[in-house]
Amino acid sequence: MATTPSLNSQNLPAFEFKSSVITVPVLNIYTTDVNVLSLQLREKIKQAPEFFKNSSVLIDLQNIQDQELNLSLLVDAIHNVNILPIGIRGGSEAQKELAYQIQLPSFNATSTSAEKAPVEKIPEPTVTAPSAIAEPAATNNIENTLISQPVRSGQRVYAKGDLVITSHVSAGAEVIAEGNIHIYGALRGRALAGVLGNENARIFCSDLQAELISIAGNYRISENIDDSYKKIPVQIYLNEQALIIKNT
Repeated sequence: MATTPSLNSQNLPAFEFKSSVITVPVLNIYTTDVNVLSLQLREKIKQAPEFFKNSSVLIDLQNIQDQELNLSLLVDAIHNVNILPIGIRGGSEAQKELAYQIQLPSFNATSTSAEKAPVEKIPEPTVTAPSAIAEPAATNNIENTLISQPVRSGQRVYAKGDLVITSHVSAGAEVIAEGNIHIYGALRGRALAGVLGNENARIFCSDLQAELISIAGNYRISENIDDSYKKIPVQIYLNEQALIIKNT
C-alpha cells in the first residue's frame, strides 16, 4: 500500500548548499597535441594505476590559451585513463565556450583552491572529510588529526596539519596530510605527506608495507621500496628532491 510523506517530513529541508574547500589535482597542459599528451599520460598512470584510478582533476589551459585545442578530444583522452575532469582553469574565450558546450565548468585562474601539480610529480587526490573516526587535536591552532582506529580499505583521511594514527592503515586505504604523518602500526596502504608542497614534511611508521609513499608530490611505489626497509620502523623524508627511507 502506497504511503504519502507526513506533513512534518515535507517541511524538513531535503538539501543544503554549503561552501567548502577541497584539494584537487591540477593537470597543467603544455601541448595541444592530444596524441602526445595521451601517450605520456598513459605512461604516467602505469607507475601507480590504483592511485590515479577515478581521481578527479582540474584541467589547466593557461599555458596554451593562445593555441587551438580540440577540448573534446582532450577530455576523452583523460577519461580513457580513468581520470575524471571536473572543469578547466584559465584558457581563451573560445576554449571556455568549448568547455561550456561539453558541460565542463570553467574556473578563473585565481578563483580555485586547487594546487598545481607538475607533470613529473604525483597529483594530490580529491579528498572528502574523514569519517567519524577522526578527532581533531587541539595544538596551537594547527588542525592536527588523531585517529585511534584502523583506517580500512577504501577510506581516505585528510589532515590539514599533522596526521597521527595509533592503529594500522589497511591496503587500499589512503592517508593524506599537509604536514607530517605518524603511524604507530603497519602502513599497508598509501601515505602522502606535505601534499601542498611542504618539502620538510616526514612520514613515520612502525611497519612499512606501503603501496605508495609520497612527500610534496615526490613518490615511490611498493615495487621501488627496498625489501630491507619493509616491515620495520622507518622515517621517510626528502633530501634534494630525493625520497629517503631511514631505519629508526
